[in-house]
Amino acid sequence: MPGTDDKLLGEIAARVYRDDPRFARGLRAGRPCPPREYRRTRAWLLLTFALLVLGTGITLAHGLLIVTGMVLAGMAGELCDPRRGPRRQRVPPPRS
Repeated sequence: MPGTDDKLLGEIAARVYRDDPRFARGLRAGRPCPPREYRRTRAWLLLTFALLVLGTGITLAHGLLIVTGMVLAGMAGELCDPRRGPRRQRVPPPRS
């Protein structure tokens, strides 16, 4: 049935727009940008900054800079994880 297919396609389009509006707008215009999962500009910038801080800490033999660089590099690695799921909702601890 043609009506059912149109309805299904409309639901898929609405879901894509809800999940990643920038990708959906680009797709509608005929020039889609990569989906959100493949946009890792912030992760690369953070990794670059982390390595700069780590290198500076090693050069100056400053422990706090070394630790900061290592923590930032770990955060950048977490952002680069391809299987990283959406953020989970925080559940408050049960009241006693």
